[in-house]
Amino acid sequence: AGERGGCIIVDSTRKGKRFPDSMAKTIPIWCCVLNRAIQRHRLRAINQAVVPNGDAEEYSGSSNWDSSVHLPVWVLETEKNAIEGHIEEWADLFESCGADIHSLALGLQKPLRPLWISQNTRIWLNEVPDHQLWDFTPIILVSASASGAVATQRTASEFSWRYIPGAGDDEESWARGLTPTLFWKHSYDLLDGGPDLCNQLVADIVEKDRVYRAQRGEHSPQVIVKHVKCSRHGLEPYTGDHTIIAQPMNSNPSTIAPANTQYSNGGHVVFWIGTSNLAVGSTMQDGLADMDCILNCDSTSRLPPSSSEDSYLELPIVGSKDERFSLLNNLPKAVSFAKKNLIARRKMLLCCQNGEDISICVALAIITRLFSDTGCFDCGESFMRRDVTKLEMRKRLVFICKYAVNARPSRGNLRQVYGFLCNEKEQLPC
Repeated sequence: AGERGGCIIVDSTRKGKRFPDSMAKTIPIWCCVLNRAIQRHRLRAINQAVVPNGDAEEYSGSSNWDSSVHLPVWVLETEKNAIEGHIEEWADLFESCGADIHSLALGLQKPLRPLWISQNTRIWLNEVPDHQLWDFTPIILVSASASGAVATQRTASEFSWRYIPGAGDDEESWARGLTPTLFWKHSYDLLDGGPDLCNQLVADIVEKDRVYRAQRGEHSPQVIVKHVKCSRHGLEPYTGDHTIIAQPMNSNPSTIAPANTQYSNGGHVVFWIGTSNLAVGSTMQDGLADMDCILNCDSTSRLPPSSSEDSYLELPIVGSKDERFSLLNNLPKAVSFAKKNLIARRKMLLCCQNGEDISICVALAIITRLFSDTGCFDCGESFMRRDVTKLEMRKRLVFICKYAVNARPSRGNLRQVYGFLCNEKEQLPC
């Protein structure tokens, strides 16, 4: 939003509501917390006289920085007052988790402010000023939900534009193997085809991409689609152009500087987590360079095992939606394998199907269990002395996300990591 002058977020909700709670409360609260944290950071920088010369003009406007709560008019005044009473507390928690507020302060020139648009909203485009003239960075919240006055149409057809609860974060149930990259590459063809041709076009696009990658020796599983619902497929890994950052866990974010680039093969990326000798990536790649050992957490992929049992471990972990305790049951083996190889100072890759969820959660468990607060491997000695709290886990997740920029750990898997750490703490001798 800071780079582009704003952003648009689209969501929907159940019948009878115009906006989901995420748009009415959650996102506005986050906007306020971020604004408040940035305002604090800027005021501290001014008071300590450590503002870089090139940033002095931007920081000088901190006194006019809007850090108040902006909620839609239908939120009750009592609820708004209750939310405002917690903002300072939430801002403190945000700062304590180790978020990189310095980069946010440099990248965001105007405070964030939510705007709400629904199907009933009327906008005269000739009266909307250019966004550069606004004194805030707009976060435009667009609700795709139909008005409550419109009766829901029931149809036997498999085509429907109606709201499906939970579909936004459950794309494997409806995307038919289509990834965001493929969608935007063929968006005009898909939209022009309409609902009658949509499924066939998606099947053709996904299959052509699979054949293309298979011919180049890349991971390309066959996508099997049921007639109405479907879908086990592999997501393409993140291919952004980022650099490795090698700093201890307690580094000041403002002092972090890029080191060397990640290993990549055919557009696939491996992210090194600081100086921990741990890397996370996807099983959808070949030629994993300079790896001493591999922990494969993908239940669908069979990487060629190493010649040594000590340098390769395969754990068939599935997501929490498929099996509630799959990650929890496999974490003891994963941490034990990691401990043995980290003691031997080996470089280890943690990989899952997309490199965004399960491998991130396994890395979180390993770093919390075996590393100190300063990011140093200590075989778990510091873990024995500190309490297991969600705040401590959140700090380490933020630390990991500074390096693995494509991380998208699911809530269900994070809960399993927390459960594992609590169990480990209970089993320690008093």
